Order: sequence, then structure tokens, then C-alpha cells
Amino acid sequence: MARRLEGKRIALTGPRRAEELGKLVENMGGIPLYRPAQGTVLLDDEDLRSGLVHWIQHPPEWSIFTTGMGLEAIFSMAENMGVAQQLWDHLRACSIAARGYKTVNALKKRQLLPIVRDDDGSTEGLIRGLAEHQLQDQEVLLQLHGDPAPRLVAWLEEQGAVCRQILPYRHIAPADEQLTQLLADLIGGQVDAVTFTSAPQVRFLMEHAEKQGQLNELLAALEGPVLPVAVGRITAMGLYEAGVPRVLAPKEERMGSMMVELARYYAGEAQPLMRTPG
Repeated sequence: MARRLEGKRIALTGPRRAEELGKLVENMGGIPLYRPAQGTVLLDDEDLRSGLVHWIQHPPEWSIFTTGMGLEAIFSMAENMGVAQQLWDHLRACSIAARGYKTVNALKKRQLLPIVRDDDGSTEGLIRGLAEHQLQDQEVLLQLHGDPAPRLVAWLEEQGAVCRQILPYRHIAPADEQLTQLLADLIGGQVDAVTFTSAPQVRFLMEHAEKQGQLNELLAALEGPVLPVAVGRITAMGLYEAGVPRVLAPKEERMGSMMVELARYYAGEAQPLMRTPG
């Protein structure tokens, strides 16, 4: 993969491991541009505490986890509140569903095994797994991942489930100046590719572009001169749902794999996946 990004300007929108990714871009001959599209991740302390109290007092038949980070935040708070053992006991007794390999690994670390998991890392994959089970009149606790999940919630309610939600943490947008710089670079053709490592990065950029009256220009840039690159299926789905028809993404959801796939693209060995929005 040496020097396959020679001269390419790559915008890195993720705040996590940005410097590490930048070094990888440089090692491949590229020019990294640090353009964060996501700010801090804040623990929603008060809501999480009240959600845990309700969880312990009214344990559900199903618990659905969508991120390993969210599961860790829940158990960390439960330990702080002195109810971790009660929570674990409830989880051992209920049915568990999980989305994503990181979530499954976080569960396994605590000797918890999901009976349902996605088949492709996406919400749709999780729904396919849940569809094999009877959810009518079942109480379901859904751990969200910093963003609402209207598609999953609507589907659960369509099945007759009683859906409760718990949101351990919230994604916060970066400063407007940072999003303005990224937007100008993309529309102005100052970058060859832009990488996204989470769906909130996509959402914050699109919302900012719409607020500036430049959403159509942004979508045109991502369809034309600028290649959008996603770390995995979930992030790619966020781009598709925003109206971006082509996205390059690796088969394995790894940041390193994303950069390798980008290098393969410029070597003519990989192509972005085209999809009709919606």
C-alpha cells in the first residue's frame, strides 16, 4: 500500500484516532487534513441514572444493545450506583439482542450472550434477526447510541412491543467554524476524499450545510469530485440516507481497513458501492 495516496488530500472528520489516521495517510504519500465533524461525547448522567433505576425496578423481557461504548457506560454508572449485580442478574434472565461486533464483545466480556444479533452490522440486519422472535406485548429496553433510532423503534412498535429507550451518551456537534471549513473544502474541491467514522459526523455536516443553504452543493461534490469514505456499514448507511449515492467502505469495520480500501481505490482495485437514496 506504500505511496498509493501520493498527493491526495484526505479530509479526516473523526475526532478519535485522527492523528493515527493522519500518520497512515502520510505513510501512503497522502496529505491529511484534520476537519472534525463531531465534537465531544457527553455522558447523559441524570437520564442514565433514572433509566437504570427504572430498569432495575421494572426489568424488561428484552434488552437491545447497539454499541459496546453504551453498554460500558451503563455498567460503569450501575457500579457507581451500587446496582451492577442486580443489572447483571436481570440481563442473565432476559433475552438480549446486539448490533455490531464491538457490542457482542462487550457483552461476552461480562459473560452475557445475545440470542439475536445483526448479520451485517446494520439496524436492518438487527431487525432481520429480531423478526424471528415473538415481540407482541413484550417490554423492550433499547440502548441508543447517541442518536435517535426512529426506524428500529417504529418497527418494534409495529410488532406490538412496548419500547423503552435509554441513551447513555450524546454526540455534540463541533464548532460552526470547523464545519464551515470542512464544507468549504468539500464544495471548493480542496480535497480528493473525505472519511467518516460515525453516523453523527454525517448528520452534523449535512445539518450545517442545510443551515448554510449549501446542501445541494455538498451532495453534488460528494457525487462528483470528492470521494466519500465510511469506516463501515452503519456509517455508510448514514451517508446513503442523507442522499449520497456512492460510498467507499471496507468489509471489516476498522479504521485501518478504511484507509487500506481507499488506497486500493486509487490503485484501481476497489470501487465505491452505488445505492439509490432511501
